[in-house]
Amino acid sequence: MRRLLLLLLLAASPAAGQDLAGHGGPVRALAMHGALLASGGFDQAVILWDPAAGRARRVLRWHRGAVNAVLTLPDGRLATAGEDARIALWGAGGNEPERVLEGHSEPVAALAAEGTRLASAAWDGTVRLWDLGTGEARVLEGHAGNVNAVAFAGGALHSTGQDGTLRRWEANGSARTLAEFGLPRTALLALPDGSLAVAGVDGTVTLVSAEGTQRDLRTGPRPVIALAAAPDGRTLAVGTIGGAVELLDLPLGRVRGTLEGPGLPVWSLAFAPDGATLWSGGQDRRVRRWDAATSRPLGPLTQEAEEAAPAGLDRLGAEVWRACQACHMLRPDAAPMAGPHLHGLFGRRMGSVLGYAYSERLARGDIVWTAETVADLFTRGPDVVTPGTRMPVQRVSDPEEMQALIRFLQAATR
Repeated sequence: MRRLLLLLLLAASPAAGQDLAGHGGPVRALAMHGALLASGGFDQAVILWDPAAGRARRVLRWHRGAVNAVLTLPDGRLATAGEDARIALWGAGGNEPERVLEGHSEPVAALAAEGTRLASAAWDGTVRLWDLGTGEARVLEGHAGNVNAVAFAGGALHSTGQDGTLRRWEANGSARTLAEFGLPRTALLALPDGSLAVAGVDGTVTLVSAEGTQRDLRTGPRPVIALAAAPDGRTLAVGTIGGAVELLDLPLGRVRGTLEGPGLPVWSLAFAPDGATLWSGGQDRRVRRWDAATSRPLGPLTQEAEEAAPAGLDRLGAEVWRACQACHMLRPDAAPMAGPHLHGLFGRRMGSVLGYAYSERLARGDIVWTAETVADLFTRGPDVVTPGTRMPVQRVSDPEEMQALIRFLQAATR
């Protein structure tokens, strides 16, 4: 299953979309974090967005690999985990985690929390139950193959994965198999009524009660890889490899709307606290927002933050620039963003904008930005040119687009 997921990630090419272009790779995870929206990407970055202002507030670039899970903990902190097998706990500020939980030997696929307990599912075949106070973990073994999802329901921890089983973990660490599906399960979600929604590679979404009673809500030809429930528990959002998102009425499971995306995998879903807005993230590197009542797109998350480009500049370059605009502004007097402003970029030494908290790598200042060094940054990628930076991985592979971007920046940053 692990190889299948990686192949699916790499096989699809990015497509033009309506929304956010802040990530340099597929958006693997979404979660509301207070008034902010947290997104984790295949580009190793976590971005905290302010939906009301339409702009990025923080970029957390610490993980060494894809970020597969983001979760707001009961105490208000943010937890992130991913391909590097580490779990990071983040406070309200700073660019380094407050605590790092280590122990898994393979990528962490999912997180769940209840009270002072944090559960992690990993491709090393284990579930770990962490004490958030001490940082110690109990290792729960029993699955055969990758564990893809975890959820707390009815005071108990549940998990599912490649072996197609849904397991309930007892307080003594033993497991009871609630359901056997025969094929790998990819997503697991606790619903407000105490039941669980389980989805798999066969396109089926099943409701499972605390007693193990099963009822299929949905069957389809394409694997389901993302689930989210509205806060009132009356709507279930289902994302697939095919790119569409279905909205199901609960508890009956009737399809009442379909969100038509770009035809690429939807890896992550999250409802806003009021249940009226649904966020989706996927293979096209965008975070999109939808009206959950009408199933219609609500337009770009970055719309309000977009800075009008000076008139008469390279049009293609301005289009390429939109991928940078999620984190940077052109003017020195612009409102704070996740990245520094780019005014006076060419001829400027890396890490030299006063008042901006650079990562240790960029603060070295050993690169002067020229047309050649900017082109090198976006040809090889920030992760190669400036390893250790928190900048999301963005690459421009088309030579014509690269030259257009350079022309645009040379004029717009003067």
